[in-house]
Amino acid sequence: MTDPSGHPPEITSALVRRLIAAQFPQWADLPVTPVASGGWDNRTFHLGSTMTVRLPSAGAYAPQVDKEQRWLPVLAGHLPLPIPVPLGLGRPGEGYPWPWSVYRWLEGETMIPSCTADLPRLAADLGRFLGALQAVDATDGPPAGAHSFFRGASLQVYDAQTRQVLTALADEVGVRAATAVWEAALHTPWPRPPVWFHGDVAAGNLLIREDRLAAVIDFGCAGVGDPACDLVAAWTLFWGESREVFRAALPLDAATWARGRGWALWKALITLEEHREPEAGADPLRAAEARRVLGEVLADSVRGS
Repeated sequence: MTDPSGHPPEITSALVRRLIAAQFPQWADLPVTPVASGGWDNRTFHLGSTMTVRLPSAGAYAPQVDKEQRWLPVLAGHLPLPIPVPLGLGRPGEGYPWPWSVYRWLEGETMIPSCTADLPRLAADLGRFLGALQAVDATDGPPAGAHSFFRGASLQVYDAQTRQVLTALADEVGVRAATAVWEAALHTPWPRPPVWFHGDVAAGNLLIREDRLAAVIDFGCAGVGDPACDLVAAWTLFWGESREVFRAALPLDAATWARGRGWALWKALITLEEHREPEAGADPLRAAEARRVLGEVLADSVRGS
């Protein structure tokens, strides 16, 4: 049900209203408005004042819908903070080709690390949340794979890409130091049974109220496997004291932290390659943030933390 050019349909408020009217008529009279930060992989809309509608933006994200519907209610009872609660499962229709979800609205503002007054307290909150997530029984949970974009799996999946990007960025990245970080990550496998991971611990998925972590959203990349992928927050969200608080809240071994560094390195490298050139679609702010994270990762590896 894509258009004749093969592109997915434009996801608009009008489309969402048609889907709701056709499949959830009890909510048809509620207003539909886009959420200010609607996300990249999914598009999110307010439905009235107490619900959201979340629709995958491409077919690669569609399998995450059933996963969230199945597992979020299971996880919610074991976690110290609210997570999305599914209220309805939508079907393809009205020219939209994938399943979609209705969730209960969660209060809070998207995290902005540079504007958060008490980062150490927030780091402790996030560390406790991830520790509780890792402690949930992982039996029968979805193993890391394509649905999680291989978060929770071995970094070997991204080895060729990382080395290619390092070559492409050799004029502005310390290739020797970055390669050392990458090699250390590749050679430290997770030796224990799989545990739950979130898979996308980014500022846009953390909701803040009164300088505390109020909720964690977007479990589309979640699964069971190696939790190292969630440690990227140490370098993307925290620094100085807050990084040490986060590290102390998650007493994982040095090898797991080395893999976390590898995940942060990979993401920063591919983001920098995509956005460093001043061309259509490039985002200088994202390129600058990728450079900052690279600097943090490499400096942290030198300190041997």
